[in-house]
Amino acid sequence: MTSINSRVSKYTKFQIYFSTLIKLLRGYVRGLFLKKHSGPLFIGKKVKIINSQYISTGRNVKFEDFSEIQGLSERGIVFKDNVTIGRNVMVRPSSYYGVGHIGDTLQIGNNSSIGPGGYIGAAGKIIIGENVMIGPNVTMIAENHIFSDSKATIKSQGVEQQGITIESNVWIGTNVVILDGVKIGQGSVIGAGTLVTKSIPAYSRVFDRRAKDIVNRK
Repeated sequence: MTSINSRVSKYTKFQIYFSTLIKLLRGYVRGLFLKKHSGPLFIGKKVKIINSQYISTGRNVKFEDFSEIQGLSERGIVFKDNVTIGRNVMVRPSSYYGVGHIGDTLQIGNNSSIGPGGYIGAAGKIIIGENVMIGPNVTMIAENHIFSDSKATIKSQGVEQQGITIESNVWIGTNVVILDGVKIGQGSVIGAGTLVTKSIPAYSRVFDRRAKDIVNRK
């Protein structure tokens, strides 16, 4: 665990330790129902875990307050060591009732985090590497509707899933949207508010067109 700053008062430290203990106790109980549980699990208040038998966690995984993790998927959901799922994040590979298509998988590598308010639609495969920082309100949709037949309803034509891959050591800013079929190469930085529809080479810096005058950070 990360140490507390020495300038924090004893009372504040007590509050932090007490809150952490409560999260750890919740994690201990609810971890018993997971597919695999390898170490301390910290669960905030009013966290919703659905179909927990499909979910595996490593050490020091954190599900922050009001997050929702739905496990139902073909290959399960995997959170490796030191993964943090932020407040109000929704992970949804399938519908609540398992009707129709069942999602593929979400796998998140060591030391990676998803910021508050994110939506991860893992109908197709989503693989996130190690040391990935994902900012608040980021959306990933690993699915796309087929609409090639103008005489049929879009809903009746089904969907396709190519999947999303985010390699290690990537920083994704707030309010980014990542669509199906995208691969973001390692070491890349995706600026706030960017819509990502195409794959990004390793060590790229990608910014929304409204910030077109921004140059690289070297």
